[in-house]
Amino acid sequence: MSQGLTAVIVVVLIILWSAIKVVREYERLVVFRLGRLIGAKGPGLTIIIPIMDKFVRVDLRIVTMDVPAQELITRDNVPVKVNAVVYFKIMDPTAAVVQVSNFILATSQIAQTTLRSTLGAHELDDLLSEREKINRQLQAIIDAQTDPWGVKVTTVEIKEVELPEGMRRAMARQAEAERERRAKIINAQGEYQAAERLAQAADIIGRHPAALQLRFLQTITEVSSERNSTVLFPLPLDILKPFTEYAGAMAAHLTGKTVGSAAEAVPPMTEVPPPEEIPPLEG
Repeated sequence: MSQGLTAVIVVVLIILWSAIKVVREYERLVVFRLGRLIGAKGPGLTIIIPIMDKFVRVDLRIVTMDVPAQELITRDNVPVKVNAVVYFKIMDPTAAVVQVSNFILATSQIAQTTLRSTLGAHELDDLLSEREKINRQLQAIIDAQTDPWGVKVTTVEIKEVELPEGMRRAMARQAEAERERRAKIINAQGEYQAAERLAQAADIIGRHPAALQLRFLQTITEVSSERNSTVLFPLPLDILKPFTEYAGAMAAHLTGKTVGSAAEAVPPMTEVPPPEEIPPLEG
């Protein structure tokens, strides 16, 4: 009698053990009773009928799925290889189990085909510069296709765009030329600003002659601070102007006086009488 009671207790415990399920906060149990959908249960303590009920445990946490690298040709005929990552989660556990056999595989395939078709419609420059816009476009397309499965695509990010070696060299040359162009423009702007400042400084010095003398003294101070064997002092031409004028006047005066004295010393030319005829010798 005791052995039979023990067996009954063991059977009851086994049934209770198989009937009681503990569902975590991030999980749901999709229960089928005799093949018919009952619904999603959880979280917490859940009781199911053994033998009659079957269940599928669904994880509601965000799934990170790596999309394999896809080879495609952009709209401007450049072959590239692109890979991405997709973040999604289950919003409707019953639809994820009933509507599709394997929602993870289905989402991966949809992401791969959408990545090829969407990026193939963009040019290479847009693919490199407008990545955020393309990510939002991919997320909207994939989410619209997975919505009937109860799958919500939260984020799609393009990880890497692999370019051919020739295209990399061409882009490097283009970037180098662009940097040289900017450097020349900046240099020209600096020359222009320096010329403007010099013109303003010359205008100020022209209005105030004392500023030129102060600048001259400052230059001498700067030159004297260096250890040079020869120091050249610039001499303004205005200082020499009185001397040059005086020298020119003296030279003109002396030249005029010498010429006059010589003219007086030379007597005027007179007519010379013809020589008398000499008589011939006699005998």
